[in-house]
Amino acid sequence: MSSASHYPSDDQIWDLARQEGLDPFPVICEAVPATILYEFAAYLIPGRMSHWSYGKAYHAMKTRYDYGLNKLYEMVINANPAYAFLLDSNSDLENTFVRAHVMGHVDFFKHNLYFAHTQRDMLDVVARHADRIRQYEFEYGQDVVERFLDATLSIQEHVAEPLPPLMMSARQPAPSSGADGWTDLWQSLPSEHHRQVKPSDQDDRDVLRFIMEHSDELEEWQRDVVAMVHDEMVYFWPQLRTKIMNEGWASLWHVRLMRALELTDADVVNFARLHAAVTSPIPYQINPYAIGYAIFRHIVETRGIEAAFFVRTIDDDVSFLRNYLTESLVEDLHLYVFGPEQDKIVVKSRHWELVRDRLVKEFLHGGLPIIEVADGDFHRRGELYLIHRHEGTDLDLLYAERTLEHVRLLWGRPVHLETISENRKLILSYDGQAHSKAVV
Repeated sequence: MSSASHYPSDDQIWDLARQEGLDPFPVICEAVPATILYEFAAYLIPGRMSHWSYGKAYHAMKTRYDYGLNKLYEMVINANPAYAFLLDSNSDLENTFVRAHVMGHVDFFKHNLYFAHTQRDMLDVVARHADRIRQYEFEYGQDVVERFLDATLSIQEHVAEPLPPLMMSARQPAPSSGADGWTDLWQSLPSEHHRQVKPSDQDDRDVLRFIMEHSDELEEWQRDVVAMVHDEMVYFWPQLRTKIMNEGWASLWHVRLMRALELTDADVVNFARLHAAVTSPIPYQINPYAIGYAIFRHIVETRGIEAAFFVRTIDDDVSFLRNYLTESLVEDLHLYVFGPEQDKIVVKSRHWELVRDRLVKEFLHGGLPIIEVADGDFHRRGELYLIHRHEGTDLDLLYAERTLEHVRLLWGRPVHLETISENRKLILSYDGQAHSKAVV
């Protein structure tokens, strides 16, 4: 390309992506100011219900941007059509690079099996949710609704992970409840349903859904709020479990698509700088762009592009790292296991299998603790008993206790959490007045 005016349009980039083998949804791109882009990023999706925690996230991200510590080039929404919001201060080359990156994301959203059950009209769904929340604030008071949202959002990640179609065969299909998924499920429950003492295998990790269905203390509007948060978290879960793959696939394709363009020598150099900045290592942190791109590039070089497409379709981060993070990649990426030793942080190991296994462990279940419902009628007094499935990492007990206070508000009766701390089985309890701990 001879000049900036000849950079490809959105449609031309989309057509090029299809010519090169991608199959994305149609993509609508819009350049927006930094204040808007970071607001959308804080809410994770435009039009979502208001909550103070999103404002906190916005100010943290915007401050890093203002001080030159971080820059968000784009945000892409998993929908059909997909929406990509680009920073309006990006250069023409940067936005061409970003559009190419977005095509990889949208292809991934469309074809990865973990996104198969995604509500592709989620922009409309969250807008309806936000309208209902505003109505509840008008009817019951903003402080009352916000306090209840605080409690619900404190355990929002603890929903049943949506499984890809091939893994659903051994389980009963989820019941349909209209356009908003589970949002209206509570309306169909019997007025005097029996408390489910033991949740089914399908429900034991869906703490929010169990509370929504079986808490006798929730009012109608509160049950609706829990259902709305549940719906939105089910939508976000596939993104939590495919962060490395998603960014790696998008990075692979921004390289392939940019190389297919007729760039000037200056553009080639500037693009190389952009790519290096995105995929460079981050001290003491995992850069999902770097690891994901390196693995996908290695698959293409050793097995071919068709193998990469197959991996893009069937894997999540855990299987991706377990199966394709090789010894040579660990060495090339300079990965190692580090940790505290006395009063300093030291390198614990550079052995590639230990590094791989540590990464797999960190990304298991999206890096979040696994909490299961064990009993909804503990002590035969309607108390809620939860179990933390310990995977080698102890819970922050202070954080766990504060979260139990929120769960108590939702359940309406005493709640208990069984966990392991310092190799001892421990039961944390909260009855609405005081906390207690019991070593088993």
